[in-house]
Amino acid sequence: MSKYADTTTSVKIRACYNSVPAQLAKENRKFQYKIVQKGGTATIFGESIEWLNFAGTVLKCQKITEGSIPIAVYAYLPDFKLYMSDVGLLALKSRLPAELLVAENNEGNTFMGAFTENYVAQSFTANKIPLFYWKNDNTAEVDFVLQKGMDVIPVEVKRGVNTRSKSMTLFAKHYRCPYSLRISQKNFGLENGIKSVPLYAVFCITN
Repeated sequence: MSKYADTTTSVKIRACYNSVPAQLAKENRKFQYKIVQKGGTATIFGESIEWLNFAGTVLKCQKITEGSIPIAVYAYLPDFKLYMSDVGLLALKSRLPAELLVAENNEGNTFMGAFTENYVAQSFTANKIPLFYWKNDNTAEVDFVLQKGMDVIPVEVKRGVNTRSKSMTLFAKHYRCPYSLRISQKNFGLENGIKSVPLYAVFCITN
């Protein structure tokens, strides 16, 4: 960062980058500039975010306000989530113990949910799937929204076997989606319009 940016800008870039684990640890994972620095704003840090994004160091997941074709035109630019470009980097920056990562009973750890989301975002990016998420004016939120041809597909990511997806069901019904995707530890399956994909097979999901 210091090699390709001037001193003042590189300080801001590193501050944004270092804040990503803390951003993901929040219940509301929308990027907040105040987490980077008290009183932080888009004016101060917006350029640094774009630097990281174009460098491929972070993955930017843009909020959309509607689940209609084409979803990209409904992007609400001020709201977005940032993921690390690699879960190994996230584990390193967050000092995530390897024992927790492989533990069978880590479903109750809230950060593991964020870690799993990051893994899915990384996999989607590798398959050239643009990253979007949806949130309404209340509390409903869908982790990812895909556009496959003429179809809009909501995606929920679950770390464990607890797979209740109220927000995804709400989205699918409202926008008349042909089906939904649930990524979790459950095996492949189809029930009530929800296709289950196990975490190990996320690479199978393509545009």
